[in-house]
Amino acid sequence: MEVVKNLVEIISFMCNSEFWRMAMLWTLSLISSYMSLFYQTLFPQESRCYPRCSLKDSTFASPFVDRPICIITGATSGLGAAAAHALAKEGFYVVLVGRSSEFLSQAVSEIKSRNPDAYLKAFKVDLSSFESILEFKHSLEQWLHDSNMHPSVQLLLNNAGILATSRRVTSEGYDQMLATNYIGAFCLTKVLRPLLENSVVPSRVVNVSSFTHRNVCCRHADTETISGKFFMKSKYYPYASIYEYSKLCILLFSYELHRKVGLTKKSQHLSIVAADPGAVKTNIMREIPSFVSTMAYTALKLLGALQSSETGVNAIVDAALAPPDLWDASCGLFEELQEAARRDGNRAARTDEIRDK
Repeated sequence: MEVVKNLVEIISFMCNSEFWRMAMLWTLSLISSYMSLFYQTLFPQESRCYPRCSLKDSTFASPFVDRPICIITGATSGLGAAAAHALAKEGFYVVLVGRSSEFLSQAVSEIKSRNPDAYLKAFKVDLSSFESILEFKHSLEQWLHDSNMHPSVQLLLNNAGILATSRRVTSEGYDQMLATNYIGAFCLTKVLRPLLENSVVPSRVVNVSSFTHRNVCCRHADTETISGKFFMKSKYYPYASIYEYSKLCILLFSYELHRKVGLTKKSQHLSIVAADPGAVKTNIMREIPSFVSTMAYTALKLLGALQSSETGVNAIVDAALAPPDLWDASCGLFEELQEAARRDGNRAARTDEIRDK
């Protein structure tokens, strides 16, 4: 009886147009991304490549910052957990953000087992809730104060995302997938921006995007669409379309924030980067029938396009640690800060000197 039930569920799922949208359009978008990279390899255009600015062998000598603070959303599994482990190894004090206290504890224990020297802090946050985001901001500020740490953040990694297959609405009236994938990242960045700009060294926001955004067309980013009300008009929940739209929104948000920051005095201090890790095997497809998700992963593996979390996270870590012009800094900045701090014992003078850089 259970087999028949599962079979009916699989057939029903595969008869939905959203399934074929994922199966066909997402695969074509992924192939298009790889073809674009291949073309750039054959016909390289003028571009600049940057090595990672590793903090592994450097520490902040400033009395304000003992080590850089990195906040990672969706840090309990997949790319988020892999990024937390990688950036903890790089020397960051990693703040893990997730919806489940149990999974957060497991993630912390897992990272500690692999890196006993890791500096970790976990906060339970529901990114689909404005109230939860504001509570996190206050809790974070209180933790920084109680720990006698500088009230600043050096890196914010907006990684959290879900692929919901059923319609769910948040307490504020938004579609839960849109709220988690985009609106939550938007609000979190907005409330944490003062802490990012208050950093005595260059800070950064990394937004995790997706190749699936290529499939969105002819849709305006108005209030009705952002809230999910536009999609609620459909008889069936258009989960693939909403996921694509949420990823387009996070990409447009990255461009717009980059533009706005560039118009301020903080343009040489705060940078914004969007990173697409490609197709990665995570548990984001947990709401999809297991047979279908296994079939999808198998097909991607045969195409040579499927990565593990440990491999896929490299794109995100590269984005977090690359020192482009907006950082206005080289990998030796932290050593320069150490020397500046030793030269001048005045706390205010040290802050001015660092910011002048």
